[in-house]
Amino acid sequence: MEPKKKSPATVDESHLKLIMGLKLKQLRTEKGMSLAELAQATGISISYLNEIEKGKKLPKADKIAVLANTLEVSYDWLVSLKTNKKLAPVAEVLQSRIMKELLLDVFGIDKAQLLDLLARVPVKLNAFLNTLIEISRNYGMRVENIYFSALRSYQEMHENYFEEIETAVDNFMSQNSLDVHQAIEWEQLRAVLEKNYQYRVEEDGLSNQPELQELRSVLLPGKRPKLLLNKNLNRIQKAFILGREIGFQFLGITERPNTTSWVEFDSFEQVLNNFKASYFSCALLLPRESLVKRLEVIFASPEFNSRDIIQLMEDFKVSPEILAHRLTNLLPRYFGIQELFFLRFSNRNGSEEFELTKEMHLAGLHNPHANMMQEHYCRRWISINILRSLSVQLKKGIYSKPLCMAQRSRYFGNEKEYLILSLAKPAMEGTNINHSISVGLLLTNQLRKKVMFWNDPTIPIRMVGETCQRCPAADCAERAAEAEVLQKGQRIAVMKTALKALSDR
Repeated sequence: MEPKKKSPATVDESHLKLIMGLKLKQLRTEKGMSLAELAQATGISISYLNEIEKGKKLPKADKIAVLANTLEVSYDWLVSLKTNKKLAPVAEVLQSRIMKELLLDVFGIDKAQLLDLLARVPVKLNAFLNTLIEISRNYGMRVENIYFSALRSYQEMHENYFEEIETAVDNFMSQNSLDVHQAIEWEQLRAVLEKNYQYRVEEDGLSNQPELQELRSVLLPGKRPKLLLNKNLNRIQKAFILGREIGFQFLGITERPNTTSWVEFDSFEQVLNNFKASYFSCALLLPRESLVKRLEVIFASPEFNSRDIIQLMEDFKVSPEILAHRLTNLLPRYFGIQELFFLRFSNRNGSEEFELTKEMHLAGLHNPHANMMQEHYCRRWISINILRSLSVQLKKGIYSKPLCMAQRSRYFGNEKEYLILSLAKPAMEGTNINHSISVGLLLTNQLRKKVMFWNDPTIPIRMVGETCQRCPAADCAERAAEAEVLQKGQRIAVMKTALKALSDR
């Protein structure tokens, strides 16, 4: 009696489905069989065979046995991840981290189609995929960098506006009798967490762990989750963290990080879910209805007044970063201002080293943007200068509230101009790290219609570059490095012209 065939469920099922589908298609094609002919020979429907070839179905053992017999291969080979020479690059890709690092599912790219293409042009496509990963490694990119790049792309695809989260916030506020026109205190959110979700919140939960002082919070899951807060958090930071915890719970999110800031990155799903909960918290602390009305008043004035921005933050008890995030959420949807960017720069108090730690661009990649080459960002940017001003105030002991400045930036060799609103404050009490948060709005006809102070003569207009290494500005007093990249490009252009002249003789 023929031995009973083993189920293929012991190997990675998702990989097996993809590999089996490619094997099936390759074997059928080599035998010159159509799907209809294979269906007739095996008694398996055309639609089911098609699903197998697409890597969507894993047939039961009896069907696999029939397919193996018809295609004249062994059952064990068909249910294994072993491949012939032609499909070897596919197996190599599946066993590497490439498929995970490329985050195909996030962007709606069908893995089976990509692998099918890889099977047909294996050398070139495999080289291309490996090149992408190699480039990321050479530039010091880690998996988390790819995750956050993918998240930014996801936000940009949706114009950073998510109606389902906005609606969830409205429902939560209604259910808990919270007024959209009044600031929410962190104690209110603590009460909701303790009553509705049985949380225990410890305001000074990390002091006994000196190695965890850089973290803002740690969640210890369980039947009664314990949320440990850093004692140096201010009221706004506590409110945001508690609002984020409510977001996880109210949105029914289970796969999530348990620390703020990040310690490790287990999956893109965690990064995406953390964004959703953070979006919830920002929308909770600064509801769209109230913010849109306040912005309409601020934008209607022909004069820019930084005190109006500061007052808005004080009224709702939110940080510059929360306000900036809400601007990127609501300006495209409610004001038609779609071409914008968000930047967060960090530096140590008194230092001239500036790091771009967060960015997002809507409706295209705007300047400025991140540079992985360790080049010097233009010192004429308002994002940099506001950090310098903050450092001076901190040194003199006169800092009392976030700084707010505006600037119109025109780029050398580029007709685009941006109206930029920038805010700056220390990152957290007990550290010497400062943050500047900037929202840049491309100067378009729509912006001129909606933001009346765009042409306020008190707003400085500056010519700016991207990085010093690429900037053509002559005799720039703020230059921090020579224009090496620009000069190299110019030398190459001269050589190309000379080579063309030589060949035209």
